[in-house]
Amino acid sequence: MNISSASPLHTPTTAAAGSGGGERALVLGGGGSTGNAWLIGVIAGLHEAGVDVTTADLTIGTSAGSTAAAQIVGATPAELLDMTLAAVPPQRVGSPGPAEGRGPSRLMSDHLDRFLAIIASSEDVVDMRRRMGAAALAKEAESDGSWQAQWRATVASRLPSQEWPRRAVHLTAVDAETGEPVVFDRDSGVELVDAVAASCAGGGFPYRIGGRPYLDGGYRANAENADLAVGYERVLVLSPLGGKTLHPLEWRTGLPVQVEELRAHGSRVETIVPDSQSEHLFGPNAMDVSLRPAAARAGYEQGRGRAEQVSELWLA
Repeated sequence: MNISSASPLHTPTTAAAGSGGGERALVLGGGGSTGNAWLIGVIAGLHEAGVDVTTADLTIGTSAGSTAAAQIVGATPAELLDMTLAAVPPQRVGSPGPAEGRGPSRLMSDHLDRFLAIIASSEDVVDMRRRMGAAALAKEAESDGSWQAQWRATVASRLPSQEWPRRAVHLTAVDAETGEPVVFDRDSGVELVDAVAASCAGGGFPYRIGGRPYLDGGYRANAENADLAVGYERVLVLSPLGGKTLHPLEWRTGLPVQVEELRAHGSRVETIVPDSQSEHLFGPNAMDVSLRPAAARAGYEQGRGRAEQVSELWLA
């Protein structure tokens, strides 16, 4: 497979993004089920107000953002918003697994506890990725192997189209064996549904493509990976998790550092994060599918409210 290797944060990433730079880049960050709904809402709100960000020269998707990146190439923002508001999905967004009798908040809390323990024992983000990979492979070894097919079917059911678009869409993941970040695109020899499934594999199990195990792209550095847009003139970052990071500040992986790097390379950057009235829909509640409509509505209102500001970046 031809899979681009994404360099760690703070090293040149234009080659990793595979484009050499361009005019407009859209960055869709991770944030679970409610994060995906919020992203759809923001994009739909912007679109209704006359700002179409779905035709960006480059779209970078991480975790729930990778699902959104794949969704916006197969349906209009209005269609996606209507589908999100119309019904609660029958299956929880996020990596499924044996969880009888355990709600999404408890599952999220358990995963968060494991993640924090690994961060605390890691020297840096590179070491953290290796440790996350080792933990995922150990969990896989104890499983019955049914997760892979279940997860692929779940991801496939969410995509309006399973074909890579002509325009550049880059989806992030991490190699569970080596800890190295990777970027999937239409030239990687990987089907779109598999690239999304790998980018969203954050619940403990790795997702295998051609026998190779991958983890959630959010483990690369942070939930946005906005630095992969280095070289683009205008960059819009949508971050359901508000740019927050659980990493030590000295690792310098948070969204402010990513934005700093983009601007240092000449990019104009705007970010949109959930407002204070909707923050409760994310974080510990990110896997609660019953909150998806509320998250989508909140995102829609923010998209409409920020349209004029975004248009000055996007349409100038």
